[in-house]
Amino acid sequence: MADSSLLTSAAGRTSLADSSIFDSKVTETSTTYVEEEMPQIETRMILVQEAGKQEELKKAIKEIKVPFVKMESVEEFEGLDSPEFENVFIVTDFRNPVFNHLYKADCRIIGPPVVLSCAQKGEPLPFSCRPLYCTSMINLVLCFTGFRKKEELVRLVTLVHHMGGVIRKDFNSKVTHLVANYTQGEKFRVAVSLGTPIMKPEWIYKAWERRNEQDFCAAADNFKNEFKVPPFQDCVLSFLGFSDEEKTNMEEMTEMQGGSYLPVGDERCTHLIVEENIVKELPFEPSEKLYVVKQEWFWGSIQMDARAGETMYLYEKANTPELKKSVSLLSLNTPNSNRKRRRLKDTLAQLSRETDMSPFPPQTPKSCTKSSKNSTPVPLKQSARWQVAKELYQTESNYVNILATIIQLFQIPLEEEGQRGGPILVPEEIKTIFGSIPDIFDVHTKIKDDLEDLIINWDESKSIGDIFLKYSKDLIKTYPPFVNFFEMRKETIIKCEKQKPRFHAFLKINQAKPECGRQSLVELLIRPVQRLPSVALLLNDLKKHTADENPDKSTLEKAIGSLKEVMTHINEDKRKTEAQKQIFDVFYEVDGCPANLLSSHRSLVQRVETVSLGEHPCDRGEQVTLFLFNDCLEIARKRHKVIGTFRSPHSHTRPPPPLKHIHLMPLSQIKKVLDIRETEDCHNAFALLVRPPTEQANVLLSFQMTSEELPKESWLKMLCRHVANTICKADAENLIYTADPESFEVNTKDMDSTLSRASRAIKKTSKKVTRAFSFSKTPKSALRRALMTSHGSAEGRSPPSNNKHVVNRLTSTSSLAGIPSPSLVSLPSFFERRSHTLSRSTTHLI
Repeated sequence: MADSSLLTSAAGRTSLADSSIFDSKVTETSTTYVEEEMPQIETRMILVQEAGKQEELKKAIKEIKVPFVKMESVEEFEGLDSPEFENVFIVTDFRNPVFNHLYKADCRIIGPPVVLSCAQKGEPLPFSCRPLYCTSMINLVLCFTGFRKKEELVRLVTLVHHMGGVIRKDFNSKVTHLVANYTQGEKFRVAVSLGTPIMKPEWIYKAWERRNEQDFCAAADNFKNEFKVPPFQDCVLSFLGFSDEEKTNMEEMTEMQGGSYLPVGDERCTHLIVEENIVKELPFEPSEKLYVVKQEWFWGSIQMDARAGETMYLYEKANTPELKKSVSLLSLNTPNSNRKRRRLKDTLAQLSRETDMSPFPPQTPKSCTKSSKNSTPVPLKQSARWQVAKELYQTESNYVNILATIIQLFQIPLEEEGQRGGPILVPEEIKTIFGSIPDIFDVHTKIKDDLEDLIINWDESKSIGDIFLKYSKDLIKTYPPFVNFFEMRKETIIKCEKQKPRFHAFLKINQAKPECGRQSLVELLIRPVQRLPSVALLLNDLKKHTADENPDKSTLEKAIGSLKEVMTHINEDKRKTEAQKQIFDVFYEVDGCPANLLSSHRSLVQRVETVSLGEHPCDRGEQVTLFLFNDCLEIARKRHKVIGTFRSPHSHTRPPPPLKHIHLMPLSQIKKVLDIRETEDCHNAFALLVRPPTEQANVLLSFQMTSEELPKESWLKMLCRHVANTICKADAENLIYTADPESFEVNTKDMDSTLSRASRAIKKTSKKVTRAFSFSKTPKSALRRALMTSHGSAEGRSPPSNNKHVVNRLTSTSSLAGIPSPSLVSLPSFFERRSHTLSRSTTHLI
């Protein structure tokens, strides 16, 4: 009893352990025992040769708080051996003689990237029984196949170990990557079936070249995807039975996927791809080495991003001996062949009935085989109303099947996780393509079920209109989001098909399936756009064959009205969506465009290309684009070519917008619209009399229209109508006035002359050079403050006599706009370039 309560140490000391506190003391006593008997070994780093000269490495070791010493030669190795330290040798070159000596001495060797990574992450040094230079392949398990040269294989295995990877001789589920030298063999087939990435040997060599990069991982997708074994590596393909366009497309895809192609019949071909629906017999006897496969093998390999097994896709003629033998054995080994033939006949009949989407006549859909006491048998001869109702149900059933095909064959496979070769499309692209298709499918499935019950339990008094009225709100909710963005869905499919070969192959495989009827995904997705108008036509036809005393007559009218409301809602939403898209196009086309242009209530009305005829809003002769919105006018000029910009030649930037923002003007600031008469020196000219709310003066903006699509008269009427709507005036015609060009010194005579264009170009260049080399630039705000100060000091004085004619002209211009005449000229800030006065009185125009 006493012996069991004693803990004896190697030093001969004993201590009594009370049974009540034994459990709590045993850990402490055991720790004391280890500390007393087992000397602790401290880790010490030895910087070999070049490693001792790296200051960054020394700093990292200090952060890890591990002692270190330097070693310059092999002779110092014996003197560094000590039982108090576990030496970890840091070597920068794993090929020099010092490394070989340490490796043969079974020393623990690591590279500088391991130390730097541990210091950065605050982690302890990893333990490895092999030399470890970096951790770019840590947690990777590799297997090799197809290597005949032992030296190459040994070199690759050594590099993988140096980067922290693990090698397995046999392929199993734990292998993360297969490194293949050719695309055959059992390991290759198993890797394809498991979806394991199959890599080229260059992947390892390139990863080793980047061994000194911090945070580099050889398994990163953006790196390893460059070195995946393409599906058609080592394959020479030929194509039989395809159109010239399809053949050209498939040949381009072959080269893109690492293969090559030759004409049909060339002995160097490894695969013959056959269009099984067209080719009934091969033009030659294929050799034993040639794989004759269906086109599904071609597209399936691209979709899987790996060469698919040929045995599943072999092409066989319908009268091949193997097929004949299997059929004869089936008939010989089956007793009571007459019964089997009858059963086969029934099965074929059932298959033909299933391919026919309509259950009428004479069979009933499987979903409707449940007995109903209230159901009445369908007579052989039915009314015209029943025939139209039956057609409505048949088309609805077909439509639901098409929606189910879109979801089951296209959407669900694309959304599945763990796709072989990785996701074909990103979630955003899938959402853009399919949108509200599942919601539309749910609504129409309910409509189809209700129509099915109504047809089976048919009675002339049954209401079909109630069914569509019942789901009208659901139709309004589900259809606009799909129809409004259909063009975007179509563009996304086309773009992804061009940029992603796996998606193109995925579409080709599904398009060949009987469920699609050889229709493309775009052709299937357009069905929801067409469905509601066709339903409205059928309901109209049904109303024609419904008696006036039938209660369903008025209900059908309401149902047709609800469908028209849905379609109107769709068209209105589509119009709004397109209008918003146009605003965004303007926003990105005009550099410096204000963000407040983007508004939900705003829509683009018209775009007009013009040339400035005055000094405002920009220099005379500059090309100006006017964007008329329902409540404002965006004025932008053509962007000048940038000269002397200091930009790196290696920088990749998107091209600058073609237009430069000048001013976003509310339409309420336009007081008058002047239609300038056509003369010999003035063509297609008009002017706007503008008064900003913060200014006291009117500014005349004159333009010449250069676009021939829109007549000037139509443009001016459109502009006045929207100005009147903005200021809540009914008389839009009173805003427009006809004026002589001489009244405003407006002419277009020199706009197209070469001398005038050259003069304007020199003037612009001179301004740019002056601004570029000006070392004392005075801000415009400072100039304005100075002018305001001088104006305030001169307040109360009468204007000089030589400026009286200017005041008179401004007075007459103000009377044209119906506002008080200002005493002095004050140009708006956004038009402040140089002073501008009107040369003639315009009072006679009113």
